[in-house]
Order: sequence, then C-alpha cells, then structure tokens
Amino acid sequence: MSGIRVAEIHIYPVKSAGGISLGEVRLDALGAALDRRWMVVDGDGTFLTQRRLPRMARIQPRLTPDVLELHAPGMPPLRVPVGVGQGERRDVVVWEARLPGERVSPEADAWVSSVLGVPAHLVRFDEDRVIRPVDPAYAPGARVGFADGYPLLLLSRGSMDELNRRLDEPVGVERFRPNLVVEGVAPHQEDRWRRLQVGGVRFAVVKPCRRCSIPAVDPTTGVPGQEPLRALAGYRKSEGAIWFGQNLAHEGTGVIRVGDRVDILEEGGSRPGPEFADELDGDRPTGLPSN
Repeated sequence: MSGIRVAEIHIYPVKSAGGISLGEVRLDALGAALDRRWMVVDGDGTFLTQRRLPRMARIQPRLTPDVLELHAPGMPPLRVPVGVGQGERRDVVVWEARLPGERVSPEADAWVSSVLGVPAHLVRFDEDRVIRPVDPAYAPGARVGFADGYPLLLLSRGSMDELNRRLDEPVGVERFRPNLVVEGVAPHQEDRWRRLQVGGVRFAVVKPCRRCSIPAVDPTTGVPGQEPLRALAGYRKSEGAIWFGQNLAHEGTGVIRVGDRVDILEEGGSRPGPEFADELDGDRPTGLPSN
C-alpha cells in the first residue's frame, strides 16, 4: 500500500462552522492545532451545532498567525485573538462533558448572536488548564478539545468517489468535516485499518464515525436536505446508524503535510460490520432506486 498519500488537510477552528484547507498542520496534544478550539454555546453553556442551527455552516473562518477571522454573509468580519486570553471563565457542556471555557468577548457574543438569530456566546478552549479525555474504552490516554469525541477524522477519496457515484448531484468532502483525506485506496478500505503512520506520527484508528444530520446541510447555503444521507443509508447503514470515515487518535506530536506517505501498520476486519467487507469484495450496485 505504498501508494497511499495525504491528499487534503482540513481544520475547523469553530466547532460546527466552516473549515480551512491547509498544506500542512502541526499536531499538538489535542489533535490538529487550532482545530475545534472555539465553540458557540447557548445561554446555559450548552454547545450549538448545525444539527440545531444549520446556518452555522455559513460562518467561514480565516487564520493569520495571530488572529482568527470569522466571516458571514451581510456581517463585518469578527477578529478573535488566536491565543488563550483573560476572558471570563464559564462552564460549558459538550455532550456528557462539563468543563470550563473562556468567553471570548461581548463583541464576539453579539456577532454570533446576530449571525445565528439566537442568543449565543463564543468560547475558547483553554488547553493549558483543561484536560478533556477521550473515551478510554477506545483511546486510553488521548485528549480532545471541543470536537465531539476524538482528535481527528480520516476519510478516503475512494469512499467519496463511491458515494458520489450513487448521487445525482455530487457533494464535496467538506460535508463530512474530515481532518485528513487520503488517496490511493479502494472505497472504504479505511474500514479495515487499525494503526497507521503519516510522516513521523503514528495513529490508532479507534472507531468508525457514526454520522449525524450535518452532512445533509449544504455548506454554502446552510440549508438541510436529504442527501447524501439517503444514499449512504442504502449501503453504509449498520446497527441502526450510518457510518462514514474513521476516528483517529495520534501518538505524540509532529507535522503532517499534503503529499505525505501513509503507511498502514495494522489491519483487521471491516468495522462496524461484516456487510461492508462483503460489499468491498463483491459487485457494487450501480445506484440506488428513486423513492
């Protein structure tokens, strides 16, 4: 499998907002540097995402060495210092985790509230003071910021090609919010991976990604639809859920770059279920019936 390479690298500085494509990224203790280090919360401190507010997709970030700029239609840019500051500390909730976050500023709160049309606050993850562990059943010792549960997400271009072959209108990889996109493998071959190395960094492939409603949101308009989840349900549904992509936990720190070779160190059975392996090994249907 020496032909496998990193094709794309993406980060998503604000949880559930738009992403940024990079040529290289530094991995720190929590994953890709500046990935999911900011989050929008409601008045109770509970995280907000495109599941509840699809218009979050229209918030687009840009990064300079010192500033995160947020852009949204009809709004002036919001400029946020990259480093952890001295803002007010408040408890925030990400799924089952309650942890302290740093309120960015009243101006940031006003900006996100205006964009989203609901009272909201922008908070920063304080990686110097807060430790949020990954579920030890899957990745003991790993840590994460405001991401749902794991430091990184991997998807292959082969898997995207297979999905788009089944769609009337192709979709982009940004629907699935991966950090690493790899090329040079068959569709869903990543289902079998257990350990891999990119450059000098090793990764555990800890768990398939269970997809929520966010891939159905058009990232350019913030409007939800039926695809690509309807198509995925026809061939990627198991145990009552749709699975697409693989969650990763990294070992140590380092820099990975587009074009880096990906070495597969260990493989196993297809996850989450054998039906996916059967499809890879046999004839694939050419499409899905209209209904």
